[in-house]
Amino acid sequence: MDVARRGFLRGRFRQVAAEPRPPWALAEADFIQLCSRCDDCVTACPTRVVRVGDGGYPTIDFSLGECTFCGDCAAACETGAIRREAGAPAWAMKAHLGETCVARKGVECRICGENCEAGAIRFRPALGGISRPEMNEGTCTGCGACVAPCPVGAIAVSNPMESQR
Repeated sequence: MDVARRGFLRGRFRQVAAEPRPPWALAEADFIQLCSRCDDCVTACPTRVVRVGDGGYPTIDFSLGECTFCGDCAAACETGAIRREAGAPAWAMKAHLGETCVARKGVECRICGENCEAGAIRFRPALGGISRPEMNEGTCTGCGACVAPCPVGAIAVSNPMESQR
């Protein structure tokens, strides 16, 4: 269990979720050990979704845009904390539709599906009502293109393995 320093000093032990790292980042412990916090990956990101997070380590912020998996962050990383290897997936993160989705509440909205180039968000016609979004996790790349345009912030991108813990 990773405990926040402030919580430790106050005797409040709560689990701290790891921030999402850039694509092709090593496992969290190895990433923290190798990352020099030089911000080269932040500067290299053309869509500006890689930003400085807690402790000065790079993190992903999909409220700023989407990841195009261009590999510029990995190419800029001289320490090897981000390594793009042929055939290796960028990450295991996937988009998840939350309960605040307006289409799930009967309001016509297709913004997430219109912004999903992978076609992972589909709208199945509903008899006597509006179409509701359905996420195909097998098709989702976790790029985050659907996050920023959502008018109610109902979409989050996370690692499915992290949410099972």
